[in-house]
Amino acid sequence: MNRIDKKFQDLRNKREPAFIPFISAGDPDLPTTKSLILELEKRGADVIELGFPFSDPIADGPIIQASYYRALSKGQKVSQIFDLISDIRKSASGGQIPIVSMASYSIVFKSGCERFIETALNAGLDGATIPDLPIEESDEVFKIAEKKDFKIVCFVAPTTTEHRRDIIARKSQGFIYYISVVGITGVRDTLPTDMIENIRKLRQLTNTPISIGFGVSTPEQAKTVGQIADGVIVGSAIIKMIEKYQDKSLKELVQAVGDFAENLIIGAKEARTNKFVHATL
Repeated sequence: MNRIDKKFQDLRNKREPAFIPFISAGDPDLPTTKSLILELEKRGADVIELGFPFSDPIADGPIIQASYYRALSKGQKVSQIFDLISDIRKSASGGQIPIVSMASYSIVFKSGCERFIETALNAGLDGATIPDLPIEESDEVFKIAEKKDFKIVCFVAPTTTEHRRDIIARKSQGFIYYISVVGITGVRDTLPTDMIENIRKLRQLTNTPISIGFGVSTPEQAKTVGQIADGVIVGSAIIKMIEKYQDKSLKELVQAVGDFAENLIIGAKEARTNKFVHATL
């Protein structure tokens, strides 16, 4: 069984939401990325979303764009990211957490769909989100991924039409990434009021776990999302902490990011003390 499926199955049995931190591979460097993934796993994260830096990111706000620039400015290559993941899987201190890449379709296309997925699997990736691949043009990727038990995670936004939402709900694997707001990623003070209704509609179409991202940045917000969804995704707030401590020692950076993430994890996991909203929708 794919690690993503197993993790969500285990968490559903415990009536507990997944905590999914996003970090950019190579920000500020690849050894730091490795240390952060292992630390986040140790702190209680359930799935890692690992951004593959790209010069023209889709839907990413200035915080994540800046993290991609920092990585790319050092000449980082996709092959180095695969080597990093392989190294993490061999780590004696952990490295068994599910890892999902976020990669532009241009990266997949350049390698070829089958080669990209085979390389990703051999390195130890469990799935991928491809934000700039339209669902209507994704058949080849899904066909190859299904044969190899590699999960393709799709996005649903508040503005997604009913027709496209139906297709995405049927095709998405591992989990569905629900974008909580209209716009780009970033830290926000409040979450939209229409989330519960939109998640309710989505649940009527699929049993695939639903995770919510974009704008979650505090333990209180993480708890709110954890009561609505199967997973809580936090990206920009964590990247902002990495940027803040990028000039400090590796130990200080990892400690600070780990402490910050742990508070978010505690907030998300507090949702397990309540009945999940989706259980009554």
